Amino acid sequence: MKKLSITWDGVYDSTGYLFSFAKSLAAAVKNSPYSNYSEDIIATSGFAFRMWIASDLCPSATSIWSFNQQKKWVENSGITCDYVERLWGQDNLEVERRHVAYDMIKKSIDNGIAAISWDIGIPEWGLIIGYDDERQKYATLSITGKEDEMDYSALGTREVPILNVLTITGINNKLQDNIISDTLKLAKGHLKGEEWCDNKKGLEVYPTLVSFFECDFDPNISWNLEYYLGTYAPLKWYAWKFFEKCDLTELCRLYKTVYESWQKAFDLKTSTDLSLKENREAIVKLLKKAEECERQAILQELF
Repeated sequence: MKKLSITWDGVYDSTGYLFSFAKSLAAAVKNSPYSNYSEDIIATSGFAFRMWIASDLCPSATSIWSFNQQKKWVENSGITCDYVERLWGQDNLEVERRHVAYDMIKKSIDNGIAAISWDIGIPEWGLIIGYDDERQKYATLSITGKEDEMDYSALGTREVPILNVLTITGINNKLQDNIISDTLKLAKGHLKGEEWCDNKKGLEVYPTLVSFFECDFDPNISWNLEYYLGTYAPLKWYAWKFFEKCDLTELCRLYKTVYESWQKAFDLKTSTDLSLKENREAIVKLLKKAEECERQAILQELF
C-alpha cells in the first residue's frame, strides 16, 4: 500500500460541520506542494458563498450543485486540477470512468497529493490517501476522521452511486488581481442564486431557514437545523478571512458580522433549549443580521 500521511488538522472548522467538499479540498491543498493556496481555496472556489436549503431540511441539499462547474471553480483559485464524474443515468460509463478515476488517483498520490472523492466512508466527500494495486484497495480518510480501505470496484458504486473525483495537479500562475475579481463574480452569482437547483438558494436560504425558528419548535428537525447552521457558519469564516487578506475593507467588515452571526446562532442552537421562544427569537435576529449584511454587499455593488 502506497499511502500518504494526512489528517484534517489545520483545516479551520468552527462547528465540526464544515461542508465536506470544501474541507476535503482545503486539506488536499494544505498537504500538497501548493499549501500556500489552502487558506484561500474555499473562498476562491466560490464554496464559501454557496447556500442551498431543502424545504424539508434534507442535508443532501448542500451536496448538490452543477458538478461540471467544479473544475472551473477550483481553478479560479490559481490551482489546476483534473476531474471526472459519472452521474445518475450514466451506468454505461461506469467502468470507463472508474478507470479514468484510478489513473488520476494513482498519479496524484504518486505526486504526494490526496484525491478528493465522493462517498468516502459515508455519503459525503472525503479523501483517497493511498492505493494498493496488488490488493485492489484504496486507503481512505472519511470526513469523520476515520481511516479505512475501499475496493477499487466500489468507487462510485457505494451508497449514493455516483462518481466524483477531483485531483490537484499544479498551479496556473493566475494573477492575484484576477483571482480576486473572479472570486467576487462567483460570490455574487452564488448569492443571487444563479446556479441550477430546485431548492431555495443564495440569499433566499435565509427566510426559509428563519421560518423554522419562527414557528413552534419541532424536535424531529433539531439535528437538521444544527447541520445547516453548522455547515454555513465556517464557510462564512473563510469568506471573511479572504476579504481581510485582500484588504477589501467593507466586505471584510460585513463578512466578519456575517460569520459571527452564523457562529453565534450555531452556538445558541447547541447550548440552549429551543423549545423556549426567546432562544429561537435570538437565532432569528442573528440570521436576519447576517442576511442584511450579505444583501448590503450586493446592493452596494461590492462584488
